Amino acid sequence: LAQAVLAQGQIGFPCLTVVGVMEGQTIDEPLDLVRASLGERVFVKCRGGRELTGRLLIYDEHLNMLLSEAEELATIKEEAAGGKVTTKETKRSLPMTWVRGDSVILVSPRLQSA
Repeated sequence: LAQAVLAQGQIGFPCLTVVGVMEGQTIDEPLDLVRASLGERVFVKCRGGRELTGRLLIYDEHLNMLLSEAEELATIKEEAAGGKVTTKETKRSLPMTWVRGDSVILVSPRLQSA
């Protein structure tokens, strides 16, 4: 399991140092973190209140991704008459799903419980 540590960069900006990545893998750019998660379960937050958890099978430089064994949680906010806002959550299991990269806000490895 990769563990991120925030450190002070050479030019005064924080930089990310990854500890515990698979032996022999180097992390030079953000997509390398995604590459290190291939075959593992990841959490993907998308625009429009959609969140997915699934096994990352493939991805590209645009963060288009194919997930298997996925679970989707969609949060929908609706405004009823009188201005009252209601929130509805729907959850579904998907054996395989394609995620379009321009909808992706965040990709994170799933934390494993101790």
